[in-house]
Formats: sequence, C-alpha cells, structure tokens
Amino acid sequence: MHIRAGFSIAFDTFGSTPMNLLLNVRPERAGDLLTPEVITFEPPVAATRHVDGFGNVCTRIVAPGGRITMAVDFTIADSGRPDDQAPGARQIAVQDLPDDVMVYLLGSRYCDIDKLSQIAWSQFGGTPEGWARVQAIVDFAHSRLRFDYQQADATRTAFDGYNQRVGVCRDFAHLAITLCRCMNIPARYATGYLGDIGVPKDPAPMDFSAWFEVFLDGPEGPRWYTFDARHNRPRIGRIVMARGRDATDCALTTSFGAAHLVRFDVHTDDVPAAPDVLARAA
Repeated sequence: MHIRAGFSIAFDTFGSTPMNLLLNVRPERAGDLLTPEVITFEPPVAATRHVDGFGNVCTRIVAPGGRITMAVDFTIADSGRPDDQAPGARQIAVQDLPDDVMVYLLGSRYCDIDKLSQIAWSQFGGTPEGWARVQAIVDFAHSRLRFDYQQADATRTAFDGYNQRVGVCRDFAHLAITLCRCMNIPARYATGYLGDIGVPKDPAPMDFSAWFEVFLDGPEGPRWYTFDARHNRPRIGRIVMARGRDATDCALTTSFGAAHLVRFDVHTDDVPAAPDVLARAA
C-alpha cells in the first residue's frame, strides 16, 4: 500500500532561536519513500542534518525571529500488514542481552523505574515471562489510563501517570515502558505517523503518535517488537520518525528560546498505488 503523509507546523519566535528537529522518517524507511521527503521552511533558513546517537535524523536550524513555518508532504510504500505478532517470543536473560540494548533497562527522564518497581513485581511477577508478560503490562496500562488530549502534561512521568490515571499517547507508552523495564524487559519509546488505516476514522484532528517496542527472542531470533498501550491492538501503517529511551530523546521539535506553537497540522492517509506500480506488482 501507499501512504501519503506530512505536516505543516508554525512557531512564533522572538529573535534568533536555534531549533533541533526530529521531523524526518527514520533512515530504515528511506528506501520506502516514493517521493522526496524534503522539509521546507518559510522564511527559508539554512539547515544541517545529522544522525543522532539513537539513529534518528536530526535537522538543526536557527529561526530568524517572527513566524517560521516548516512543512513536508511525501508518499511512502508500506507493507499494509499490521504490527508483527509473536505470542511465543521469549524474554531474554539480562546477562545475554546485547550491549546496546542494556540502556533500555535503565531509568530515564520520564520512566522512573525506582518508583514503580515494587508495583510492577506485585502486579506482574506471577505472569508468564516473555510476550504474555508484555501483553499483560499493555493491558494494564491501557485500562489504567484514560486518554484525554486536554490533559497533556510535558512534565508527567510514568509514576505520575500511574497515580493520575490520565494522559495522552506518550503517557501510555511511558507507563508500559517503565513497567517492562521494572520486569527486566528492554523497552524503548517510538514516535511517528499513525493514520486511521484499517480502523474507524477518528474525528479528532490528526496528531503524531507514540508507542513502544520491546526486545524479545522470537521465531526469527532476538529483535524489537511493536506494542501500543493506548490502542492495544495491532495497527497498519506506522511510520517511525524517532526512537529513544523516552520522549526526551524523541522530541520532534526542541527550541532553545521562546517558540510559541501557532499551527499544527498532520496528515496520514492511504492512497491508491499508481497504475505502473500495480502493473509491476502483478
């Protein structure tokens, strides 16, 4: 299937304002792009790109002051399959984990494992290890929190979410990630595009979404698997933009100075494949 995605985001800045942007798709999906994914800026500004320590494409600019608008529109190929399921995937002993995975067992800015460890073990210590335990954690986070876009809070940690019982998609992800880490299951944060493909259309304005991934030993060997504590069902058409320990590492825009958001439009829709592509597929 083909997915058309993009955004138009505008900020009002007050004087020269450096900004760090994680607004491109991850390098792993670059080969799926059917049209160029080039972010445009109005007014035009110089932009440099690099890949950060988590493998995310980072763009650096300096907003000149006043209003700056950044936008992109692209089409990407997707398998059209829902998230992979591996109910028999096993948990990997900590001593056998790859070195680069170990960081996803540790506490981080929004994942305060020290405050949730006892709760996690009392709640999930009796569940089967592996996929079943992760799913039990997802079920718990899904039912523990109530989604409310008006209750977004940039300072809310997993422990806060557990107690307040409300949040947005990032809070669902942070709670599930933290509980997984408490149970010695590596878990990392992911964010990107997730359109209403294969599910009823959500009447609320489109936004970027957050979910998480866990490292388990499945039929194809050890790998990362996608879970979504907010929706709690396999979904079609995820386009990852950033991965990291939590939302700190995956902030899609970071300004080093005052920047007031004045426009935020995101679109993600499945579109018919071009006739030449269908002919080649046949």
